[in-house]
Amino acid sequence: MPNHQLLDNITHKDLRVISSHHPRFGDTASYTNIFCSELRQVQGCYPIFFRKNTDSAQFETIALFGFASEENLFLDETGWHAPYIPLTIQRRPFLIGFTQQDGNEADAQALVHIDMDSPRVSLTEGEAVFLAQGGQSPLLQQASAILQAVYQGHQQTRAFIDSLLQYDLIEAVTLQVTLDDGSRNELGHLYTINEDQLAALDSNVLGQLHQQGYLQHIYMILASMAAMPQLIEKKNRRL
Repeated sequence: MPNHQLLDNITHKDLRVISSHHPRFGDTASYTNIFCSELRQVQGCYPIFFRKNTDSAQFETIALFGFASEENLFLDETGWHAPYIPLTIQRRPFLIGFTQQDGNEADAQALVHIDMDSPRVSLTEGEAVFLAQGGQSPLLQQASAILQAVYQGHQQTRAFIDSLLQYDLIEAVTLQVTLDDGSRNELGHLYTINEDQLAALDSNVLGQLHQQGYLQHIYMILASMAAMPQLIEKKNRRL
């Protein structure tokens, strides 16, 4: 069972967090969830797809890092090599937890929690979570801002995906990549923008999508496919 604790400056006064990236810190996943607010930054680094959450069966937007399970081609022993790291990676080991007041879900408060089982958590290495006087350190202030962006991002991205589904703009895709050694990598269970359906939308719908900012999101996702050759090149260099 995960050991997620509500963060406080008494229980966790001596806690430190290692903010660098390394395979031993659990950064090896081949993808992560991303949000509408970061599509511009993400599309310049990683291919963007949709996938269905295995628990909820709802679509999520993801950045792809590799072709195999636990394969992050942007990560090695010296760090994470990309100009932008998605928010869901940046937030670790912090996360949002909800505390209910008098058992009323409507009054639940979103509060900062920490994953005490994370290899980033330490008493001797990394940056302090709290100042000596008990105030929030710059690390914790930044983490709180990231968690706020993640919290808002879930809601904004859910609305964006709902709109795509309304106009049948998501379609399944299978990636088939042949590498320099002749081996083939096939990646299924991914989805992308249905460009034919997008082209068939009437001007009123396109205008609505534009006003909502969704048309720009769509083009960012399509533009991210330009990052696929770089991902393939990174895979070939590791053969």
